[in-house]
Formats: sequence, structure tokens, C-alpha cells
Amino acid sequence: MKTETIQITTPFIKLDSLLKLAGIAETGGHAKELVAAGEVLVNGEPCLQRGKKLYPGDRATLPQAQLVLEVSAS
Repeated sequence: MKTETIQITTPFIKLDSLLKLAGIAETGGHAKELVAAGEVLVNGEPCLQRGKKLYPGDRATLPQAQLVLEVSAS
């Protein structure tokens, strides 16, 4: 599974914004659909909250895309 590190300059990033920043979701609506369908794990747990705050060290996993997004501070 590929791991991609996403650097943020703010204290946190919301899950839907992370998906858009990483290029996984083209729009906020697309991000909402991915999350609502249960296709995203946050730190290994299913997450249905598109506004979930992710902090440096958190990981969002998209099993169907074989991709792990790891949040880090820049």
C-alpha cells in the first residue's frame, strides 16, 4: 500500500479537505460521498464524519485505492 505524506501549516485539517488536497476527491461533494460510503479509515477505524479533524501523525486510509495519507506539520 502506497503512503503519501500531506504536509499542513495549520494545527489540523478536516478529513474532506485532506481528501481534496491529496487529489483523491475532486470536490467537497465527492469527498462527502467517499466518507459517507465508509470508504475512509482514520487511524484504522471507519470514519463517517467528513469534518473530522486530523492532526499531524493521524492517518487516513483508503483501502480501495491502496493509499494511506499521513498528516505531518511543515
